[in-house]
Amino acid sequence: MSNITDLGVAQLRDGVRDGAFSATEVATAFNDAVAKAKPLNAFIVETPEHALAAAKAADDARAAGETPKPLAGVPIGMKDLFATKGVQTTAASHILEGFTPPYESTVSQRLWDAGAGMLGKLNLDQFAMGSSNETSYFGNVISPWRRNDGGNAPLAPGGSSGGSSSAVAARIAPGATGTDTGGSIRQPAAFVGISGIKPTYGRCSRWGVVAFASSLDQAGPMARDVRDCAIMLEHMAGFDPKDSTSLDLAVPKWEAGLSGDLKGKRIGIPKEYRVEGMPEEIEALWQQGIAWMKDAGAEIVEVSLPHTKYALPAYYIIAPAEASSNLARYDGVRYGQRALPEGANLQDMYAATRAAGFGDEVKRRILIGTYVLSAGFYDAYYTQAQKVRTLIAQDFENAWTVCDLLLTPTAPSAAFALGEKSADPLAMYLNDVFTVPSSLAGLPAMSVPGGLDKSGLPLGLQIIGKPLDEQGVLNASLAIEERAGFTARPEAWW
Repeated sequence: MSNITDLGVAQLRDGVRDGAFSATEVATAFNDAVAKAKPLNAFIVETPEHALAAAKAADDARAAGETPKPLAGVPIGMKDLFATKGVQTTAASHILEGFTPPYESTVSQRLWDAGAGMLGKLNLDQFAMGSSNETSYFGNVISPWRRNDGGNAPLAPGGSSGGSSSAVAARIAPGATGTDTGGSIRQPAAFVGISGIKPTYGRCSRWGVVAFASSLDQAGPMARDVRDCAIMLEHMAGFDPKDSTSLDLAVPKWEAGLSGDLKGKRIGIPKEYRVEGMPEEIEALWQQGIAWMKDAGAEIVEVSLPHTKYALPAYYIIAPAEASSNLARYDGVRYGQRALPEGANLQDMYAATRAAGFGDEVKRRILIGTYVLSAGFYDAYYTQAQKVRTLIAQDFENAWTVCDLLLTPTAPSAAFALGEKSADPLAMYLNDVFTVPSSLAGLPAMSVPGGLDKSGLPLGLQIIGKPLDEQGVLNASLAIEERAGFTARPEAWW
């Protein structure tokens, strides 16, 4: 049998169920792998005892002849944006360092109820703000990948879910949770050659997830392949009365509905996604993706999303505005860090706490958000951005009259070196150019690996679907996966 840590979610689930190995063997193997991979800095907190406790419960249930839980024997990584009862939850920020929630997020509780165990809390960009995992208070996450053309610079794993992407790609977790506000599941998945899906806004509860931009944030799974993502999503999604934006809908059986046959489907190619300066390799992969869609039986149609060029500016007004409101609660009074200079009054304490607790990128977005919400600029910026958001959503609605799904690149480049773009926030923000429009419209979208660039680094393709059509997105992604035959993996250097 291959190394246990080489197995994905479905293989581990089935192997434990069939008795090929015990859940305890699985948990022990992944705990050991996590412990050896500290140079990646993927985890903020390791919880081997949680993984072993879930494994023991699975093994005991099997020995007693009980029906196994759906994820029995599967240990996963939990992005440190999800509140975990009794386990530190920081959002990778100093201001929350040491905070231990007395409650569990709805998404994580659903996974534990399904039998999954927790390997630990995964590193991320601070408050999920970033595209490279360089804004974490707990240090950069490093991609397990290296360029094969002589360059040995440490690479960004993407962001904000960089700990999740790095852990799954490095085979130290079979799957992980992520959150996606403007591309934070899909872009890191593309950078490290794994799959990740952002479901329709409202599919997964936001209760117990540290808020960035409440009208955009959505949880989703990251895993080695499409099937594993479908399995995890089934146990993350569902109505939650504690979240006012949660959709009161039954959760489909996405794994059972998987099919790479796209006969009768129309795949739209948005002409506006051919951005200036896009590398030839990205364009070539996109054309290869079109060929794969045709081979799967789909009809290809060109579509127009005319307001695409306004998506990034609108996003970087709306998201910081919501962030400035959401992050106002971190004041040093009720929980988290407190800075109290000698002789300080309440206002001084607020200022000192926030100055010491928030990182530069978080401060930048709070300042932008506060500015666009201020009395003199609210209509000029925030109101206009909301109008543009409506136009972008209407573009997608118009596209659905002629196609069922959209195919685009996931990111405008392969992974870049750490430090390469951190001095230029605008260059960093451009990483989200292909992922932001579907986030603004609340649509399901998935990244799946399609190939390697000339430096041997992964490149991803993105499928965008109609509201609630996660099945269509998963099926088209499966069609790509089956044809791409992507098996590349990073060589262990850690």
